[in-house]
Amino acid sequence: MIMQYFPHSNSTQFILPSQSASSPSAHNVLPSSISSFSSSTTRRRVLSLSLVSAASFYGLISSLPPPSLGSSLLSSSSSKFPVSDFFEIPNSGGVKALDLLDGSGEVPTNGDQVAIHYYGRLAAKQGWRFDSTYDHKDDTGEPNPFVFILGFGKVIPGIEAAVRSMKVGGIRRVIIPPSQGYQNTSQEPIPPNFFDRQRLFTTIFNPTRLANGEGSTLGTLIFDIELVSLRHQ
Repeated sequence: MIMQYFPHSNSTQFILPSQSASSPSAHNVLPSSISSFSSSTTRRRVLSLSLVSAASFYGLISSLPPPSLGSSLLSSSSSKFPVSDFFEIPNSGGVKALDLLDGSGEVPTNGDQVAIHYYGRLAAKQGWRFDSTYDHKDDTGEPNPFVFILGFGKVIPGIEAAVRSMKVGGIRRVIIPPSQGYQNTSQEPIPPNFFDRQRLFTTIFNPTRLANGEGSTLGTLIFDIELVSLRHQ
């Protein structure tokens, strides 16, 4: 039996190409100098970028709604994230990346313990956000990053491929094809909320829709990742 869910309150709102900057539903835009921002508040807001639906993802990727940065940090000349800005990470199995913030720290290698913050979204269901490390709080109310050993194989390959070529402090958006995403329900990161976890996996592994050839739509993931720190083991 497939569980049916009602839309969550965090459903993504979209800007269509026909909407002008003065439209009431249009958003502010990212500044062209985004790589110069370094405050933790700005980085978190960068990570909160919304995503378009799977059906028109590649067609509308240049109209991604940007974060709610302060007006003093905005520039109306840089609202676009065209597909051509993404690059395919070598030897990644097709993972595409766009660097939103350049890091200045070390680059991890296999065997390092890495800590990341992320916003994970499903390309299906209008870019539904199924998990965010900023929702995982410790006893003091601070968000807990996701920690894993690079190259250990417990994390979906697309995230490992993305992190492996990042520098500490960097933020990267990645489009992960199904082959580099979830292949089973034990791969990390796993949403801690039961209903989010069920909705994610019943969507990706929906047997009827998979049989109808919808696997590439169902299983495509979009992660915004910040590499917080690394520790050599």
